[in-house]
Amino acid sequence: MWFWTKIVIHSRNRPEGKVLETVGVFEVPKQQGKYETGQLFLHSVFGYRGIVLFPWQARLYDRDVASPVSEKAESSAAHGSKEVKGKTHTYYQVLIDARDCPHISQRSQTEAVTFLANHDDSRALYAIPGLDYVSHEDILPYNSTDQVPIQHELFERFLSYDQTKVPPFVARETLRAWQEKNHPWLELSDVHRETTEHIRVTVIPFYMGMREAQNSHVYWWRYCIRLENLGVEVVQLRERHWRIFSLSGTLETVRGRGVVGREPVLSKEQPAFQYSSHVSLQASSGHMWGTFRFERPDGSHFDVRIPPFSLESNKDEKTPPSGLHW
Repeated sequence: MWFWTKIVIHSRNRPEGKVLETVGVFEVPKQQGKYETGQLFLHSVFGYRGIVLFPWQARLYDRDVASPVSEKAESSAAHGSKEVKGKTHTYYQVLIDARDCPHISQRSQTEAVTFLANHDDSRALYAIPGLDYVSHEDILPYNSTDQVPIQHELFERFLSYDQTKVPPFVARETLRAWQEKNHPWLELSDVHRETTEHIRVTVIPFYMGMREAQNSHVYWWRYCIRLENLGVEVVQLRERHWRIFSLSGTLETVRGRGVVGREPVLSKEQPAFQYSSHVSLQASSGHMWGTFRFERPDGSHFDVRIPPFSLESNKDEKTPPSGLHW
């Protein structure tokens, strides 16, 4: 075992000279199995410190992995689509250390997990700061002797220290109750991934709930998207082009500059950008797909496919999402 340090890149708001901070001891990443509630980790892509709240078992539809080609699949491929089989993959609900949020805000939203507000305003949303979803391979596990190693307003509400446990942070009843009550709106079920010209797009859709508006039902989803540059060339996202199909029979086209008001640059030093957005339909299900247009250093452009994904509602929903007011 060996000590490691977290490098604070943006140090202008810190005391002069305080650039490195020892936070714990690395553990060997798990190749099999899953991490438990209370596992401390460093995010391998965005570099923040975090702690695992609980795992999710998702279905990963990876369009980069070739499936056995059947005659039906060959016919579909001729129309620009291909058959993709899902495989089980572990993701985690985690808390982000608040000290790291300012340093990752240009590459990943720290208020990306949103919910429909629990009142009559059908468009009102609220976010829980510092809550994220993390893939198993993104976790670099470590341990710490600090009894409060993560700074987050929910840390001591959700977790308690027990030196007899490994890891020594265990779920409080408030975490178990919150998870159970909000399960339909927290659950991560499907993950979609596709790579075009070394740019990998990962999409995770979440159902948020239904609201009544002007004598009709409006169904809401949020979707988290990660863009990763797996190549060596610096590229910049310039445009988005969405197609949104609703079970009601409508097909909407959405074009715009960048995403969430930004046109991120993906480089070898900072290869990833992650954001969340929302969509609503007047039907209980639908589909989304599209492209991102990127620009190369020489001014040329290329389109990156967004893997198609379903928007499905939870038919058994009973109560709206619960806030954090106990």
